[in-house]
Amino acid sequence: MNSVKTSRDYFNEIRILIQARYPIIYIISSEENRVEKTLSQIAQRLNKKLFLWSFTKGLYVDDEPYESQKAQAEKFKDPMSALNRVVAEERPSIFVFKDLHNFLTRTNIAIVRLIREIAQEIKNTYNSFIIISPILVTVPDIEKEITIVDYQLPTVKELDELLTRIISEVRKNPSIKVEIRDDTKEKMLKAAQGLTLTEAENVFAKTIVRTGTLTGDDISSIFSEKKQIIRKLSSLEYYETDENLDTIGGLEGLKDWLLKRKLAFTEKAREFGLPTPKGILLIGIQGCGKSLCAKAVAKLWELPLLRLDIGSVFGSLVGSSEETIRNTIKTAESIAPVILWVDEIDKAFTVESISGGGDSGTAMRVFGTFLTWMSEKNSPVFIVATANKIAELPPELMRKGRFDEIFFVDLPKYPERCEIFRIHIVKRQRKPEDFDIDLLAKESEGFSGAEIEQAIISALYNAFYEQREVDTQMILVELKSAVPLSVTMAEQLNMFREIVKGRARNASKAQISASKKSISQEGKQKGI
Repeated sequence: MNSVKTSRDYFNEIRILIQARYPIIYIISSEENRVEKTLSQIAQRLNKKLFLWSFTKGLYVDDEPYESQKAQAEKFKDPMSALNRVVAEERPSIFVFKDLHNFLTRTNIAIVRLIREIAQEIKNTYNSFIIISPILVTVPDIEKEITIVDYQLPTVKELDELLTRIISEVRKNPSIKVEIRDDTKEKMLKAAQGLTLTEAENVFAKTIVRTGTLTGDDISSIFSEKKQIIRKLSSLEYYETDENLDTIGGLEGLKDWLLKRKLAFTEKAREFGLPTPKGILLIGIQGCGKSLCAKAVAKLWELPLLRLDIGSVFGSLVGSSEETIRNTIKTAESIAPVILWVDEIDKAFTVESISGGGDSGTAMRVFGTFLTWMSEKNSPVFIVATANKIAELPPELMRKGRFDEIFFVDLPKYPERCEIFRIHIVKRQRKPEDFDIDLLAKESEGFSGAEIEQAIISALYNAFYEQREVDTQMILVELKSAVPLSVTMAEQLNMFREIVKGRARNASKAQISASKKSISQEGKQKGI
C-alpha cells in the first residue's frame, strides 16, 4: 500500500492527468460524493464543464439544478448515447461515468468498441473521460488505455475536520454533553480510520442520538460500525475478546515487548521517528498460549482484532483465491490500525504447498501476494501469526523484515506453571490460597497451559458430580492420569527446540534465566 494521500494529493494527481490528456481515467472508490467534490474543484480550476452520468439519471451538468435539465438528461440514460457525447461536446468538459463498470464485459462489444474509439479521439479534444467505480472492472480491449487512480479512504486529518465540525455543531445544543480530550480524540479518530466520511458521520451522529453524549467511551460504537465491513468478507472474522496480559501465565519476555509498543500507533510515535510495527510470528508447542497472546494484544493496544481464515481463501474457481487474498488485504488496510491474527499459518503455507504441487500453483501465488504485502506494507496492520510446525514453514516467511520479531513459546517452567494455576483457579471463581499451588506446579512438569486448564476443568466436573468442592487432591488425580504432549511427542519436541535455536527469541524470561538449570532444580526453587 502506498503512503497515505490527502484529498489535495488526489486533486493534483487527477488534475495533471486531465491536463496531460490521458484518454481514460479510472477512479476506484465507493465514495462517489467525495470524488465528485474533488472533480468539481478541478473543473472549476481548469474552467471546464463537469458532466455526470448515471444509469438512473442520464447525463447532466453538475453545477446546474437537476430538475431544470431532467428531460434533456434522461435522453442519455443509455450508455451508448451518453458515450457519444464525450467526443461530440465542443466545450472543454470533464465527463464522469458512475455506473459504466457494470457494462464493461466482453459481451458488450458495442460499448467496449466505442470506449476504445473515444480513447483514441479524445486526445484531439479538450475533453476528459473518467470512470468512477467501487471495484476495478476492465477488459483486455481497453486496459492499455486506462490509468487507474485508487482513491483511498479519508485520512486522519480529514476525519479530524469532520469530527471538529460535528463537535462545533453539537455544542450549540445545551442538552448534549461533549467531553473530548486531545488523547481521547486521537483514539476516536484512530478507531474511525477505515470508514468513509459518510460512515464516520453516521456513527458519530448515531452515538449522539442514542446516548445524548459524545465522549471517549463511545469508541466501541465506532468499532461496531467496522464489523459491518468485515461481515461482507468470508475470509475475515471480527473477533471480540476479553483476554488480556493478566490472563496469560508467564511469557514475560513477550509481554514486555508488547507493552513497550503499546503506543506505537500514535502520532507521537511517528513524530518521535518510530516506524509502525509490522508483526510477530509465534512458534511453539500446542496449547502454550500463542493464540491467547494474539487476543491479548488487541485488548492491550485497544485495536480491533481480525482473524484471517487462510483455508477460506482457497476457492474452487481459478483465480478466485488470488482475488480473495487481495480483497482481504485491502479490507484489513481499510479499517487499520488493526491486529490481523493468522492462526496456524503453517497449515496453509508449507514448503510443499508453495512449490506448486497439486493445486496448479494457487498456494504459491497466494503466498507470493501475502509475502509481498508483508514486506512492502506501510499501513498500520499488525500481524500476529502462529505456527506449531516450524520445519514446514517456508524460509522466505521467516526472513528478517517480514516480522519485527519471531518468538519461541515453550512449555511453561515451574514459576510460570504456578501463575497459570492461579489464573485458572481464579477464573473458576475459586481462591488460589485454598490450593497447594506449589505442589500442583511441581506435579505438572511437562504440561502445557491448555493441559493444566483441562486438568482443572476435569477436576471441577468430578467435584460437581460428587456434589463436593474441588480441592488440590482432585486436580492432582487428573494430572497423574493425563499424558501430556511432551511425553507423546517427546522426539518431535526435542527436534523442535533444536531447530529454533538461534532463529527465534524466547518468549519467557523465566525460561531464559532457567535455561542452564535442570527441571528438577527448578522445582526446588520455590517462588523464583
